[in-house]
Amino acid sequence: MNFFSKILNADVQLNGASLHEPGVETATTNELHETPIAEMPTAHDDFDWNAHRKVVNVYSPAEIEKYDKIYDHSFVNIEDGQLINGTIVALTSNDAVVNIGFKSDGLISLNEFRDISDLKIGDIFEVMVVEKEDKHGSLRLSRKQAKNVRSWERIVEIHKNEEVVQGYIQCKTKGGLIVDIFGLETFLPGSQIDVRPITDYDQFVGKTMDFKVVKINKVIKNAVVSHKALIESDIEAQRFEIMGKLEKGQVLEGVVKNITDFGAFMDLGGLDGLLYITDISWGRISHPSEVLKIEQKIQVVVLDFDDNKKRISLGLKQLTPHPWENLDEHYKLGSVVSGKIVNIEDYGAFLEIQPGIEGLIHVSEITWANTPINSKEFFKSGDEYQAKIISIDKETRKMSLSVKQLTTDPWSEIENKFPQNSVHLSKVKNITPYGVFVELVSGVGGMIHISDLSWLRRFNHPSDYVKIGDDIKIKVLTIDKEHRKLQLGHRQLEEDPWDALEEVFKIGSIHQGTVVKKEDKGASIQLQYGLEGFCPARQLFNEEGKQIGLDETADFCVIEFDRNDKRILLSHSKLLEKNKKEAEVQQTKKVKSDQDTTKKAVKIIQNKIETSKLGDIAALSQIQEKMKNKENDDNNIKKSDLPSAE
Repeated sequence: MNFFSKILNADVQLNGASLHEPGVETATTNELHETPIAEMPTAHDDFDWNAHRKVVNVYSPAEIEKYDKIYDHSFVNIEDGQLINGTIVALTSNDAVVNIGFKSDGLISLNEFRDISDLKIGDIFEVMVVEKEDKHGSLRLSRKQAKNVRSWERIVEIHKNEEVVQGYIQCKTKGGLIVDIFGLETFLPGSQIDVRPITDYDQFVGKTMDFKVVKINKVIKNAVVSHKALIESDIEAQRFEIMGKLEKGQVLEGVVKNITDFGAFMDLGGLDGLLYITDISWGRISHPSEVLKIEQKIQVVVLDFDDNKKRISLGLKQLTPHPWENLDEHYKLGSVVSGKIVNIEDYGAFLEIQPGIEGLIHVSEITWANTPINSKEFFKSGDEYQAKIISIDKETRKMSLSVKQLTTDPWSEIENKFPQNSVHLSKVKNITPYGVFVELVSGVGGMIHISDLSWLRRFNHPSDYVKIGDDIKIKVLTIDKEHRKLQLGHRQLEEDPWDALEEVFKIGSIHQGTVVKKEDKGASIQLQYGLEGFCPARQLFNEEGKQIGLDETADFCVIEFDRNDKRILLSHSKLLEKNKKEAEVQQTKKVKSDQDTTKKAVKIIQNKIETSKLGDIAALSQIQEKMKNKENDDNNIKKSDLPSAE
């Protein structure tokens, strides 16, 4: 039984109510038990309050069923989120009043009808029930949300069927573009715009293009589209066609689509090929951009290709003959050529005399000097030089060049310019642990051994005495013209002082010195005249049993002097032992002296006794006699005092 049936039954029951209803019966009972109240006349006393009860409407079951159907169809059952057709029944300045057959009409903002130029009453649109009854009791509808739902369903279907869809590029965003498809915003990544890299996204804003839906997210209703996928599908057939006709040595026209450090990628009409930097020019180039530009059309030759990996190696320089094949006649042995340094290695530098033709300047051909040279410090890339061709081989395409042979060899007249024992001012060019390399003139130099720097001082490293760039006087000791070597000396400018020092620093002599350096084996001792001696570690101990410390001054004893090796060996402990022995010797001498003095005194006394007078001797005898008698008397007295044996 529906709502309308309940109303009809209630009406029938109400009109057929008996006078014996509980309410009426109660009223009668009250009237019997209560005291009658005088009624006051009022207005409308003649009004029949029960007149409506006298009209009795009776409905047959068929009529009730009829009215039930009419009532059921008077309203529709709707749910939130439901899509339903609605009719515009009225228009205001801001909203459209839409009837969907519900108990109330809904309002939709006119902004959602901006795509309709002639909106009017009676137009029917599909709308979404956003909320049947909001907090104000109103019905909320939306045409935009209904369109979004339908658009998303279409996008999902297009993705499923791999169809092509048209979209409008609205704006640029991070990493790509925003594309409007059926009123929904989709994302077009920058890498999916074209088969070639795109850096300027703004050029596509406002354009309408075809796209393929490549990815969807049903949870957040987001889609990713691609224009590149359409291009790739179009050119895939072209790739197979090109690969099928491809041959080594074939010349093709291509467009430079990308440039990298190692080469350039070429578009061969749907198929990509790589032009390596070494195949761009016969000459050396630092970067492909020196020769090529993006979008440049050039002809290239197919060097190699791989059907499986679809890789094609291209060449540009192979379209022209190799420069060595047309080498000019003036490039011959002994010719002087000009060029720029294009590559520098440890063993030398390469001079490019024309694109594709290079010669090697070996380190041995840089200067006449026999000292080690680092070509990376001598040359700089891009610098221009002149050189002399000293060897050339067209078959192997190799050329050797020389810079030093452009000048006269200074060693050819070495005996005249720098004779033996001559003295010269030179400049320090290099320092090694074993000596100092100096240059007399360009191309002529020699080495001063560390032992030839000073007669008196010993150095752990030559840099303790001289620095690179310093000027130093030298003396030419020996000349080896064949091996281009000079033996030089610095200490030889003065006489050897060690002959005179041998008398000063005799073995056993004592000298004051200062500890200037300590190591495990011993210490270096600074002596007078600028000399240094060495004291072994075991000879450094003092009277307290401790080693003499750094910068302390003490006395040292010379225990070895070697003028050939220019070495002085010292000891502090030996000095202590020596002092101790000397003290013992002095003590022994003193004891012996005391003994001699005592002996002399005894002899003097004995001599005096022998020369004494006889009277003195007689008197002495008498005294001795008296003392003897007295002793006897004392003994007798003692015996008399003893008790008798009886």
